[in-house]
Amino acid sequence: MDNPLLEAAAGGLPAFDSIRPEHVEPALEATLAANRAAIEQVLSNARAGKTGFETLILPLEEAGDRLHRMWSPVGHLHAVANTPALREAFNRCLPQLARYQTEVAQNVELYRLFEAVAGTVPATRTDGARRLLDHALRDFRLAGVALPDEQKQRFMEIMEALAGKQALFEQNLLDAMAAWSHHETDAARLAGLPGRMLERAAQAASAAGKAGWLFHLDQPTYVAVLTHAEDRGLRALLHRAWATRASDQTPSPAAVDNSLLMDEILALRHEAAALVGFANFAEYSLATKMASSVQEVRDFLERLVAASREAAGREFGELEGFAGHALEPWDMAFYSEKLRQRKFAIAEEELRPYFPLPRVLDGLFALVHRLYGLRLEADEAVAVWHPSARYFRVLDADGHQVGGLYTDFYTRPEKRSGAWMDDAISRKRLDGRLQLPVAHLVCNFAPPAAGRPSLLSHDEVLTLFHEMGHTLHHLLTRIDYPSVGGISGVPWDAVELPSQFMEGFAWEPEILAMISGHHESGEPLPAALVERLRASRVFQGGMQMLRQIEFALFDLRIHAEYAPGGDSRIMPLLAEVRKAVAVVPAAPYDRFPHGFSHIFGGGYAAGYYSYKWAEVLSADAYAAFEEEGVLNPAPAARFRHEILEVGGSRDIGEAFMAFRGRAPDIAALLRHSGITAAAGDTGNHAA
Repeated sequence: MDNPLLEAAAGGLPAFDSIRPEHVEPALEATLAANRAAIEQVLSNARAGKTGFETLILPLEEAGDRLHRMWSPVGHLHAVANTPALREAFNRCLPQLARYQTEVAQNVELYRLFEAVAGTVPATRTDGARRLLDHALRDFRLAGVALPDEQKQRFMEIMEALAGKQALFEQNLLDAMAAWSHHETDAARLAGLPGRMLERAAQAASAAGKAGWLFHLDQPTYVAVLTHAEDRGLRALLHRAWATRASDQTPSPAAVDNSLLMDEILALRHEAAALVGFANFAEYSLATKMASSVQEVRDFLERLVAASREAAGREFGELEGFAGHALEPWDMAFYSEKLRQRKFAIAEEELRPYFPLPRVLDGLFALVHRLYGLRLEADEAVAVWHPSARYFRVLDADGHQVGGLYTDFYTRPEKRSGAWMDDAISRKRLDGRLQLPVAHLVCNFAPPAAGRPSLLSHDEVLTLFHEMGHTLHHLLTRIDYPSVGGISGVPWDAVELPSQFMEGFAWEPEILAMISGHHESGEPLPAALVERLRASRVFQGGMQMLRQIEFALFDLRIHAEYAPGGDSRIMPLLAEVRKAVAVVPAAPYDRFPHGFSHIFGGGYAAGYYSYKWAEVLSADAYAAFEEEGVLNPAPAARFRHEILEVGGSRDIGEAFMAFRGRAPDIAALLRHSGITAAAGDTGNHAA
């Protein structure tokens, strides 16, 4: 059978229009068999006396890349074009994949081979080979390579079980959102809602054979209703639906309740960490990060709480005073937007017409060209998975291709929520031939409607810039080994540095002129609006800071304080964290953890603090551009050379020092958040 996934593993772009669920299992089985044979050949060569990085390690890099190229299209389609058949095939493959990965990581002979080769590669080698070996040896130890056979087997079983349960967590969340809708026939209840959203809801109702308006539980709808609906009951309805997704609370369907699943995930993580000698999963997680200990992370977060809480309390008091009554969670966005309009004479809906997605993209691409000399050219001949998805060739200043970029911007029922960048293909040059990197950039914006393009809020513009920062980190790497090139091998608490750094440009007058253009007149954002937008940047900065710290402390504590054999204390711990940190009240039915896919489904377990940790780095890095000129080619060239190009081949602390000339400082983050006055001693960041 012709199998496009095996063709993808062999080279070239994935044939997304030809991949079917029935291709998945045969492709994975064939690829794993080929990889096992490659590993055995390397071990045979080592037994025969062959030595050297190129002879023994590069074939293993090749095998890892082959598996990534085969599986990456499957994981991507599972996220953006989920169907029951694909999900079934995906879930059947997860145990095989986890088993293989643990089997490799627990192979003692392979571990000793890496140790032997590491002894021949000097620490001064700068092409990434030394870091590749160091990371591999660390990962062998974290996978329990030295454990007795019985404990190795148990570790493998845990990894298989976790792969399935974490995927099920995200699938339950997707199903819970897809199961909910609200049919509205009373136009009076829709007062305040943007016209673009009402048109979309009317189209959905018509497609379902109903009169009126039909609302689905996607992120653009939720944000629009909570921000603009004058009907408090409608806001409360949407808030409850969103805050109880995949939980034990109505209206979430009981069949997709993530409650038990979260307990099982935490128990398995704790057991795995204990098997390899860690007191808890938080310690295990930090073994691969910049931060050195749970206490260091907690101290860092609590320092930010101390700097922010007074400002956040003032902000919340101001908001309640403005509203004239006690605020419930479903009131926060509504009155915040009203207060923002009052203080800065600016509203998100006033800004949206100036940020049509095509214009924002043109301006973003122009910015990337100004900073790094890159050009993005659409290639309509490349196969994609949905008519709205596109592929771009990324070219350098000389017209040579340096990579590729897939984009998928609009929300759909079969697509998971949020925004992300993913590694489609990694840069590789193992045999003299260069494989160019390719990225996926995915968002969930409202699609075009009624002849108008998708119109973005400024928050959505920031999201797009954020993901483009990740994309550039992946595409501009100069490291030829996939496991330490691009975002690979970068500590998780530093990987957000290029993405959060990129957001800073979306506040600058020069860049706002490049990315804005009224969808009817083409006029850029007026200067008066630009100034009011920039002034609003620090609006409720304290409350926003505390919200992220709340998530981070909750994540850290449920993993650091987990006690086997008892209650995982998910909701009580969240209540403790909120009491210590939050100024905004939570609804009694709120089940935020049940939808916290970053830590229960994604890669941020005991690592959500990374957003704030990396934001210290990113804010301080961006301050260099503020000091030297945001479009000055000198800091851009330094940032590209010292941060973006090195991937995981260099210690990120050393890379930051090389770019900034000193250790990172927390002051820029507090200043950008508008809470400098409450900061006290700003000092250097612990990293």
